[in-house]
Amino acid sequence: MSEEGFSLQDSTVALIGLGLMGGSLALALRGHCRAIFGIDSHQATLELALAKNVVDRAEVDPAKLLPQADVVVFATPVPMIVTLLEQLPDLMPNRCIVFDLGSTKRLILKTMSQLPERFDPIGGHPICGKEKLSLENAEDGLYRSAPFVLTALPRSTLRARVAVEQLLRAIGAHAIWMDASDHDRILALTSQLPFLVSSALASVLVPAPVAAEAQEIAMLAGPGLRSTSRLAATPSSMMLGVLESNRDNVLAAIDLLKNELTAFESALSSQDSNKLQSLLVRSRNAYQTFAR
Repeated sequence: MSEEGFSLQDSTVALIGLGLMGGSLALALRGHCRAIFGIDSHQATLELALAKNVVDRAEVDPAKLLPQADVVVFATPVPMIVTLLEQLPDLMPNRCIVFDLGSTKRLILKTMSQLPERFDPIGGHPICGKEKLSLENAEDGLYRSAPFVLTALPRSTLRARVAVEQLLRAIGAHAIWMDASDHDRILALTSQLPFLVSSALASVLVPAPVAAEAQEIAMLAGPGLRSTSRLAATPSSMMLGVLESNRDNVLAAIDLLKNELTAFESALSSQDSNKLQSLLVRSRNAYQTFAR
């Protein structure tokens, strides 16, 4: 056993959700823990996980595997994490560490705080991923060198902190401890707003259902457009719950963007070249502060 009585090498980790994030975590944990269990609502996903040796055991019913787990990791969309956390006391009779990969944290941590004392919960959010979410797209190196936000509850023990830090070292990610409210406020700007901008841009270019100019747009779509609209390919099943669970911060971020667009619109409408130049220089300087 290592510090605080926890050893990842001697632990069984149960992953609930074997899509891109859960599948990639399972692959990255191979050889670093005693066993890896996979739980998913899609039988075909479980069969693929077993065929590719992603997990040691796989079940649709969480109750069949959770009682044997030392660490339970939730890797589903945010609303499902909340639902499963509410069901966890009936599914898991034993003590365990509870961890999640959800993209927003306040609602999840609030739900975790209501778990019985036998559970030792702590929140997490890896800052990595791809638009293609299925197990087929999982990669053992997805988390390598990625920032990984950890959000503790007042009740989170030192043992839970040690456990998640061991897990992050095993997969090659680096921990960033952060308050849940700060996380949600910042991610509204750095993740959720860019997704909405990409979605809006894609819709402007090709209005529903199909624009006659779609072929011409595709022919003239350069790398700038493709990179700017790339996030629009993210499935709504992943993003809907994220946006709804962080509604206040997302709305505040939209207001900030609207103010910036209004400033550009005003400069163009008034033919104020000096103002337009100033806005462009300010934007470029701002970009260089975080794009190093």
